[in-house]
Amino acid sequence: MFSNIFHTFLNILILISIVLFFVPSPLIAHYLGANSGWYDFALAAFIGSISLISGFIAYPLAATLLKQGAIYDVVAVFMTTLMTVGVITLPLEIKYFGKKAAILRNAFSLIAAIILGVFIGRLM
Repeated sequence: MFSNIFHTFLNILILISIVLFFVPSPLIAHYLGANSGWYDFALAAFIGSISLISGFIAYPLAATLLKQGAIYDVVAVFMTTLMTVGVITLPLEIKYFGKKAAILRNAFSLIAAIILGVFIGRLM
């Protein structure tokens, strides 16, 4: 089973590494840094919602973002949406769970991610 996902996992890690190499740290700090507001929450939620990625990839990515100047609450929103909200996988979810259940699950996951980000921001 692990050998089936190893290649996909490795490819995603390489792609993320390449993207983070070309995106300068000041740019990440500007959009996800200390001066972030609701716009940055929305940006993190939007980018995180595009695809559904497992924790194996999300946690190292979050650590890298934090080292490059991102703040905890925005990274929390990004990670939570990255692992729970899947816009690209929505058609597959609709096929197996039905339209109402899939949309509700994604909507509630998005709301929970934003609440979690606000909570983390107040906590840190």
